Amino acid sequence: MRILITGGAGYIGGTVAGLLSENGNQVVVFDNLSHGRRDLLPPGVEFVEGELADRPALEGLFTSAKTQGRPFDGVLHFAALIEAGESMLHPEQFFRNNTASTLALLEAILAHGPRRLVFSSTAAVYGEPEVVPIKEDARLLPTNAYGESKLLGERMLGWMHRIHGLRSAALRYFNVAGAPEGPGGITRGEAHDPETHLIPLILDVALGRRNSICIFGDDYPTPDGTCIRDYIHVSDLAEAHLLALKALETPAAAEARLIFNLGNGQGFSVREVIESARRVTGHPIPAEVHPRRAGDPAVLVASSEKAIRELGWRPRYAQLDEILRTAWIWHQKRYARAGSFAAD
Repeated sequence: MRILITGGAGYIGGTVAGLLSENGNQVVVFDNLSHGRRDLLPPGVEFVEGELADRPALEGLFTSAKTQGRPFDGVLHFAALIEAGESMLHPEQFFRNNTASTLALLEAILAHGPRRLVFSSTAAVYGEPEVVPIKEDARLLPTNAYGESKLLGERMLGWMHRIHGLRSAALRYFNVAGAPEGPGGITRGEAHDPETHLIPLILDVALGRRNSICIFGDDYPTPDGTCIRDYIHVSDLAEAHLLALKALETPAAAEARLIFNLGNGQGFSVREVIESARRVTGHPIPAEVHPRRAGDPAVLVASSEKAIRELGWRPRYAQLDEILRTAWIWHQKRYARAGSFAAD
């Protein structure tokens, strides 16, 4: 197959691009490099730099592929802003980048592209869940603009399926972490500039790049007062994308759009993640408590039973220490190169 990946130069998109390429697929990455790096693209992957909001550029990409006799068989859409906290400061940026740009992509697909799309969604569409673990039919009520921007994308997919027959799978991620292990070792991991995700921040403390880790709120209605999240290894997440793409060929995808939660099904508090990192790294990792951040739900834990049942998917990295082990290997390699820092 020949697959177009938007946002494929980033952490998750690049991992999926690598897995697709390893499985014999032709991959084209479309990315503006605002949160990714071209030099970290997997070998053999074709790269096109561009903006999703540039509708003529998108249409040119699809028409050129058809003209060359190499049309795309599917699209995996990762390109988006993802920082929930930032979305509560600048919601307009998230609706422009995540929602409006997704519409531009959908219009180009309907006009010139394949009718198969895997959409990178988020557990943030649920907001404060009424029942944990969360199932796909739970109430959708985001507590931050990031989650709302993704929910609007899902709703557009519903209408495009209903009216135009577009086949799509929305994958609602929980917290993605870790680094992919392959024949060449660990060569890609999670990092952002500026960094806001918990596990990379904790590992920065272990590396001596930060003095302590901030705990935002210790008065939540959880056993230790800190937020609880479900962590999924990036390689397990990547495998689910390949399975979802294959599922779009089935009659079920013609009947209704596909929606799946992707998580480990078990939650860990912020303090438990810090303790896991202390075990894995052997460093003390001091912590400081700060006030809550706006828009942070107390508990987000997935029920992935539907993905396991219908996609045949099962996470291989079920233990938090194993996820952190791979992340720690990559972070040590990354900062062994003195002075190197770039988001990837």
